[in-house]
Amino acid sequence: MRYTQKKTSLLWLLAFALGCTAGVAQAEDRWIGTWAASPVSVKNETALGSAPMTIRQTVHISQGGETLRLSLTNEFGTEPLTISAASVGFFASGDTIVDGSAHPVTFSGSPSITIAPGQFVTSDNIKINLPIFSDLSISLEVPAQTITTLTEHPLASQSAYLVPGDHGTVVNLPEPKEIRNWIFIKNLLVPATNKRTAAIVTFGDSITDGARMSLNSNHRWPDLLAARLTTNKKTKYLSIINEGISGNRILHDTAGPKALDRFDRDVLSAPGVKYLVILESINDIGRTYFARPGTQPGEEAVTAQQIIDGLKTLVDRAHAKQIKVYGATLTPYEGAAYFSAEGEKDRQTVNAWIRTSKVFDGVIDFDKIVRDSAAPSKFAKKADSGDHLHPGDVGYQMMADGIDLRLFQ
Repeated sequence: MRYTQKKTSLLWLLAFALGCTAGVAQAEDRWIGTWAASPVSVKNETALGSAPMTIRQTVHISQGGETLRLSLTNEFGTEPLTISAASVGFFASGDTIVDGSAHPVTFSGSPSITIAPGQFVTSDNIKINLPIFSDLSISLEVPAQTITTLTEHPLASQSAYLVPGDHGTVVNLPEPKEIRNWIFIKNLLVPATNKRTAAIVTFGDSITDGARMSLNSNHRWPDLLAARLTTNKKTKYLSIINEGISGNRILHDTAGPKALDRFDRDVLSAPGVKYLVILESINDIGRTYFARPGTQPGEEAVTAQQIIDGLKTLVDRAHAKQIKVYGATLTPYEGAAYFSAEGEKDRQTVNAWIRTSKVFDGVIDFDKIVRDSAAPSKFAKKADSGDHLHPGDVGYQMMADGIDLRLFQ
């Protein structure tokens, strides 16, 4: 009897140890996005492809680790895209990287990669010690080739640099040209550190993308939310994947594919996604009453109910993947170029539905956070960037500070 009990205890301890080991392995084998930029199709009006060139682009990650993967994209390209070499280093200033920090990137063991039109690729593991909130400079050496269409994220509010020749690992680029787009880079991944590690996708338009923030400040509300998350022991393992596109709409293609079409790519396929914040449709409302260039008034008109139906479709699709969804109310826009009284009625209708419908798992009331209490169709003066559509740095901070972190616990 004693032998049986001892044997049973040993077997139980062995099973427990194996279970713990499996749990650790499972965490290490799971990857999450620590940075992303939603790509769109842009006609190539740069010198890329005309001769060998280097692009150096800086990104601000949300979670760190000891290993990194880089995804490059040719999703909107019409020809195969060749990258002859890639490296990741620590940003120092401008086009300068920290001396000795450049880490080579390989793809199936090769330093070069050719990406088919419509595809993206993810690198081999890059061994690099990454503190949280690291600023990384990604250098791509692009050989001479035909590039008709760029797959890029425009209006990044972040300086990037182009220079002729192959200079990916040099500390300072020789006489670079500054641009403000992210080109060919899709996302960065790090391993999950434990079972609580997961990603929050912030999905929306220019307000999520950080339009009108101070250049190179990383003052987007998702960046600022990421900083707050790390101060809370229950949320410190969460990363932010920013999938905002300036000018984007729910129901019509404008700047990039409409939200309904890009949702699978940018949300449902996001590595490690557990939570989703949706802030979108102000461009649907604005463009209903104010035609964008190349269209006629009313050509892309939508109703408040159609916007609501579109939002509900997004929520249903996320819930089908067990993703918690938080609806963010639309911020004020009186004084913006495409403001109208009719559009303001639609904004109020959509916001009332977001607040009361119970479709979402929770509500983030950005409207209430940044509006002028005496004139609620306008931004509070301190929150306004000056164009009356986008927050400024203070407004973005107010948005991030107004989010209840218990939503992500």
